[in-house]
Amino acid sequence: MKLQALIILCLLIGCQKPKPENQIAAATPSTKTEEIVAKQESFLKTDTISISEDVETYKSNYVLAHLLEQKVDKDSVVTAKYRLDFYENKTKTASSKLTIKGIEKGSEWGIIYGLNTETEKSSSFIQVRFGYPACGYMQNNYLYYLKNSDVQLVHEWYNISDSGWGNWVEFERPTSKANTESFYCKTVSFEPDDNDENMGTVKHSDSTVFRLSGNRWKSQLLSTKDKAYFEKRMSFDEFHKQE
Repeated sequence: MKLQALIILCLLIGCQKPKPENQIAAATPSTKTEEIVAKQESFLKTDTISISEDVETYKSNYVLAHLLEQKVDKDSVVTAKYRLDFYENKTKTASSKLTIKGIEKGSEWGIIYGLNTETEKSSSFIQVRFGYPACGYMQNNYLYYLKNSDVQLVHEWYNISDSGWGNWVEFERPTSKANTESFYCKTVSFEPDDNDENMGTVKHSDSTVFRLSGNRWKSQLLSTKDKAYFEKRMSFDEFHKQE
């Protein structure tokens, strides 16, 4: 009986079907690691803008202007959407989007630190300019405040100049250097006299104060918008001598 039972057991084991290889593989934990590849962003164009004349600073601090979209309307007016990526010490710190209407072919970017035309390398204010680099063409200007990886578009304006005439914005700090939480700006225009090419009229308008509230700048218009609160007739040489 023992021999007969042993024979029956061997027959039962031999009759079991082997598992297919794919079932065996499925039962075994997979050791394959999937590599996740970051999707590359696609832009129509990217411009690198220096924010310093100093070569070493330029290598570390700059802005990338990415063209996201561009359209031309029935009147051939070009409107473009940009994203500005701000880099400090070669690290992207913040981004801001802009829509610019009326772009001239060949327009260029420009940037300076600070509120005035003279570069202030330690300032958190950055002025971005975009337009065709020639007299008689309108320039788009944007004042940014970049602090602690946060960027704010504080003010934007247009300016145009042609041989010493035109209009622009001037910024001014309070006389007390201790007050760093407010500043002012005004629009200045100098237009030629139709009857005397050596004479012109200077006008001031849109006086505005900016105050820091928390970590954001808030503006308040102090004069009637687009209306001159100061006006004076003077010669071309006199006007530019006082600057």
